[in-house]
Amino acid sequence: MLDDKLKSRLNFCTTLPSLPAVAIRIIELANDPDADIGAACQYISLDPVLAAKLLKTANAPLYKSRRVATNIRQAVSILGTHSVIVIALSFTLANSLMKKPVSSNLPDFDNDMFWRRSITSALACRALGEKLSLNFLDDLFLAGLVQEIGILAFSSIMPEEYGKIFSSTADHDLLLKKERETFGAGHDELGCALLQKWHIPDYIALACIASHNQPEPKDLGPNLQSCVAVSRYLADYFLAPQETEKMTALTEAAKNWLGLDDAALVDVIKLMEVGLKSVEELFDIRIHHSAGAAEIMAAAKELLIIHSLSRVKELEEKSQRDGLTGAHNRIYFDETLRREFNLSVQYNLPLTIAIIDLDHFKQVNDTHGHLAGDSLLVTVVSTIYEQMRQDDTLSRYGGEEFALILPGTTLAASRNLISRLKDAIAAIDYKLDDHYTIHITASIGVASNEKDAAHFHAPLDMIKAADSALYAAKHAGRNQIIEWSP
Repeated sequence: MLDDKLKSRLNFCTTLPSLPAVAIRIIELANDPDADIGAACQYISLDPVLAAKLLKTANAPLYKSRRVATNIRQAVSILGTHSVIVIALSFTLANSLMKKPVSSNLPDFDNDMFWRRSITSALACRALGEKLSLNFLDDLFLAGLVQEIGILAFSSIMPEEYGKIFSSTADHDLLLKKERETFGAGHDELGCALLQKWHIPDYIALACIASHNQPEPKDLGPNLQSCVAVSRYLADYFLAPQETEKMTALTEAAKNWLGLDDAALVDVIKLMEVGLKSVEELFDIRIHHSAGAAEIMAAAKELLIIHSLSRVKELEEKSQRDGLTGAHNRIYFDETLRREFNLSVQYNLPLTIAIIDLDHFKQVNDTHGHLAGDSLLVTVVSTIYEQMRQDDTLSRYGGEEFALILPGTTLAASRNLISRLKDAIAAIDYKLDDHYTIHITASIGVASNEKDAAHFHAPLDMIKAADSALYAAKHAGRNQIIEWSP
């Protein structure tokens, strides 16, 4: 919520541009549910530039009309009264603000880039609506266009204070966070207040706020605020496709807000490419060269394929990991041991496994609680990973037991590594609080399949052997390493 001081500064700011008379008339029409075609034509005809733009819009590829409009009444007939009003409002707002930049007091502010991004957001918002078969495409365009207008408002009412915040980051989400921390409100709330001051319809103004917050369950799916939210990320990527992190942010936003997958995003970017030239002509601004747009399409497809593959790999990797410690899980251990055992037998390669059991771990849980026990397990796994080699595999075998697979490693070669590992676990000083430190030790059973030594018939035989050696290590006083022998 805006505090009274910020509201007052907004209401009495003299550097904010005043809207032209035709814009005020169009806003009145936009707020009138009974606005008729005659009134719309009358007001639009008062502004020859606006009338020409609307005619061009009605005949643009964006609207896929089979008829050609030669006058305003025909344009209204093709587009519909509501669409004409909303489109006219988009033009008049952008035109008056672009001609009179209120941001000249911000040294790092690029007015041209601001409007390129705003118009690209509008195009993206409309393309999302078209992909999702929404029937309020022109409302989406206007909401996408004005969603960041609060940045201009901030720079008008407090140029010096805001200049420091604005210059400190190029990241939109971080800027919003800093605004809220410093001024108690972000440019989303200030933008909404400015649009309401100008009497822009509430559903457009409120979309500024809704689209900048974390999505609520009721906000998810194809609606105005979710499309506006995703359009920002689409614009960021469309304007800087070489920055791959923007694609990552876009795919996450599209998934979280709209449930769109990577293939759907390619379709949306195609729709943006189709409408790009029309929008550039209508707003007299160059967003991309035509060759640049084609390159974006190609890059987008490639990046989305890569992103999709990496997501599959990430999900696969996640399914193979223990949720608490990050070590591999038991299923992955069984599969890996089976594969390595078969290679060991087929090519006569050495293979060593070690089963590691933390001594008296139940006492840790009973004395200090399971949260402390869980945290200690994470620390132990981190310690083991520091001692392992790249090709070794660590898995959580169960509870406080872990299993280590050492492919291509003889029993003799494994001794130094396993000894270091045992000593590293014993050296852990887990600080529970300022007054208490937990120490832990481990008992380890080792089994090896190699030439001139034990020859096992199956992976399960190796596990039984290592388990037997572990049992012996515990009975030998714990904090021991025992190697299995026939």
